[in-house]
Amino acid sequence: MHQVVMHKPGDVRVEDRDDPKIIEPTDAIIGLSATCICGSDLWPYRGAEPVDHQVMGHEYVGVVEEVGPQVRNIKVGDFVVGSFWASDNTCEICRAGYQAYCVNRVLMGTIGTQAERARIPLADGTLVATPGTPDPDLIPSLMAASDVLGTGWFAAVAAEAGPGKTVAVVGDGAVGLLGILAAKQLGAERIIAFSRHADRQALAREFGATEIVEERGDAGVARVKDLTDGLGAHSVIEAVGTQEAMMQAIHSTRPGGHVGFVGVSHDVTIPGDELFMAGVHVHGGPAPVRQYLPELIQLIWDRKIDPGKVFDLTLPLERAAEGYQAMDQRTATKVLLTV
Repeated sequence: MHQVVMHKPGDVRVEDRDDPKIIEPTDAIIGLSATCICGSDLWPYRGAEPVDHQVMGHEYVGVVEEVGPQVRNIKVGDFVVGSFWASDNTCEICRAGYQAYCVNRVLMGTIGTQAERARIPLADGTLVATPGTPDPDLIPSLMAASDVLGTGWFAAVAAEAGPGKTVAVVGDGAVGLLGILAAKQLGAERIIAFSRHADRQALAREFGATEIVEERGDAGVARVKDLTDGLGAHSVIEAVGTQEAMMQAIHSTRPGGHVGFVGVSHDVTIPGDELFMAGVHVHGGPAPVRQYLPELIQLIWDRKIDPGKVFDLTLPLERAAEGYQAMDQRTATKVLLTV
């Protein structure tokens, strides 16, 4: 089969690899219908994380081709969506809704789903079948549910977005944009999007943003304060992962408010005195996407939301290197790879 491998920063290739096989009795093999490139894949691509001949990808949708002897809930022929963490969905942590921290979790990025096929560990707990075979136009939105929609949703929940709340969103990539969609679905009254890109501003408004702030850092914080009678937002989503973004999020939050952070943190250090005096709740980390998949799949299936709009470039798997380059150069927000 064909699979994407990152040899070193900036060096992405599509190679012939062995087809996956059932290893554990709880495994399933899926034939991918689509996969995609994540913003977090750009960290090693840009040299911010070490990489050496690493298989790539952790987002996936497709059709089940084979199941292990202990798989009970998923069957051959099902169209399925899975999370970037494989989880058993039965341990105490999973039952509490934090499947990203399952005691038996497997990071799908170590298996690599930018490929024609993939082995999915803990299939019964990881995969969620759609109500039937989806129409082709639904596949991008179902693809988004595998990570960026579920991550944006978790960020909005962690920030306690809801009726009567003003939500600010730091980051206008796919996760930030879908955090806006999630906040809107959760009933937020106002949604302030930080963005300097006209195309992303337009999509932010389509997803539910009521105001756009182009300033960053302290200037961005001041603008949010101006828009909220000097108090700050009730809920702030941090979807970048840098020091500036985290502090911008915390400082944009009013006392008693909530920060939901899902940007993959790189060299982020929160000064204790600033956190102490901020009086805000801070919650986040790797999103337990599996918790939200049944609800998100149904919303997509019923065409109540269209998160697939975050994909603004579609390429065949064989042209994955072009997709990485486009996202690195910001000529694409998120790249869908067809298989």
